Formats: sequence, C-alpha cells, structure tokens
Amino acid sequence: MLSKVPFEGTDALLWCGRADKRHVSVRLAGGVELHNFYIPAGGDEPDADINPKFAHKLQFLDEMTDWAAQSYQEGTRRIMVGDFNIAPLETDVWDHKKLKNIITHTAVEIDRLDRLQAAGHWVDAMRMHILPDEKCFTWWSYRARDWRAANKGRRLDHVWVSPALKDGVKSCEVLLDLRGLEKPSDHAPVMVEIDI
Repeated sequence: MLSKVPFEGTDALLWCGRADKRHVSVRLAGGVELHNFYIPAGGDEPDADINPKFAHKLQFLDEMTDWAAQSYQEGTRRIMVGDFNIAPLETDVWDHKKLKNIITHTAVEIDRLDRLQAAGHWVDAMRMHILPDEKCFTWWSYRARDWRAANKGRRLDHVWVSPALKDGVKSCEVLLDLRGLEKPSDHAPVMVEIDI
C-alpha cells in the first residue's frame, strides 16, 4: 500500500480465533480507512466437511461479512484491498466451465463474497474501469511456463471502496510486466488511483 498521506493509526483484527495476521488496517489523515485482507486459499477440495482449509475459508468470509455489516455507516470512507482468493465473475477466470468446481471459483465462494460485498455496500473499484464483460486476471500459476501466452489466469486480487469514495476512483491497471520479471510473485500488482 502506498499513500502520499501519513497514517493516523493502525489496527489488526483476529479472525476465526487465529493469530495468523490476515488483516491489517490504517486510518489515513482525513478519516479514510484502508483495510488489507488475505482471505485463506482454501486448499484443494471444495467441501468444508472433508477439507478443514475450505471450512476455514468459509468461516473467515462469514466473519468478514458480519464485521462489514456491523461496522458499516453511511458516508464512511473505506477502501478494502487484498488477495481474496476468489474470482467471482465468469470473466475473472480463463475458463468458467472448467473452473466452476475448482476452489477460487465455486458457487459457494462466490455466494459468500457477494454477501460480503452487499453487507458492506462495497463497490468493486477495478470493475469500474475494467468492465465486467472484459477478462481481467491478477494471478497466473507458476506451473505455466509461458504464463502470458497461455493466459490461464484468475482475478484473485481485489480493490473495493465504500459508496462515499466511488466517485473518487480515477483509474485501474493490472501491472502485467511485473509478473514477467525474474522470480516474480504469481500475482501481478494492481494499481487503482483513488482521489480521497
């Protein structure tokens, strides 16, 4: 996270009774809250009854939804960013039919993410500039040698804003060239310009 404005305070909440540092927040001068989340990946099997990692992911999303609903106040200026480990739209994955039963794009995860978004009245800032019918990816597996040519990506990274900041969202760009550097992250950075 980069800001030209100094932070006024920081906080970190615990989720699911664990101290695994999946949330940190700062308050910027002027009262804007910036929340960074790392939602659990969920393992390989999309069944909470047999996969504790997936159960943890769903519990985490439920707790985030409760937090968003309880802390929402009209007019509050909030930004939420992070690796959500969910690609909700069909255009957020390289092949919806092939991935609809794969963790990050299952119906149960998308439903939970939709509930979270509704509970906090969040606006998907990225999709304000990269329209929902356009493909948009921020993650490509390390298994693909030529990730750019294959382009089997997913949009796992998100930037959401509260309605009070919606009009301040000026631009969005996925920095693809950084994914192509030597020994890169499997995620490409996302840059969203917000006038606060």
